[in-house]
Amino acid sequence: MYKRVLTAALVFGMLATAPPAAHAQSGCGDRNAMVEQLSRTYGEMRKGAGLAGQTAFFEVWASNATGTWTILKTTPNGIACVIAVGENWHDDRPVFTPAAARH
Repeated sequence: MYKRVLTAALVFGMLATAPPAAHAQSGCGDRNAMVEQLSRTYGEMRKGAGLAGQTAFFEVWASNATGTWTILKTTPNGIACVIAVGENWHDDRPVFTPAAARH
């Protein structure tokens, strides 16, 4: 919950200083500013990235120390949008079993 409130504050604060094109999209702003904020405020580092076609670059940022994580989607114009945020990040790869499969 705390991470979500801070992320909302981060995003809205960035919108105030973002280029006009970013104002049209909620939760978006200049990628460099967002990355700086993720690093400085949450101690998050980029854990992985990948392309989705030629129009989107996705990154997972996370902190082992705080357990927070963020997924960013960046378009070719340098505008990044927060896609998801969460807590309890782990670098290991535990096996995920949906609740329905456990019964």
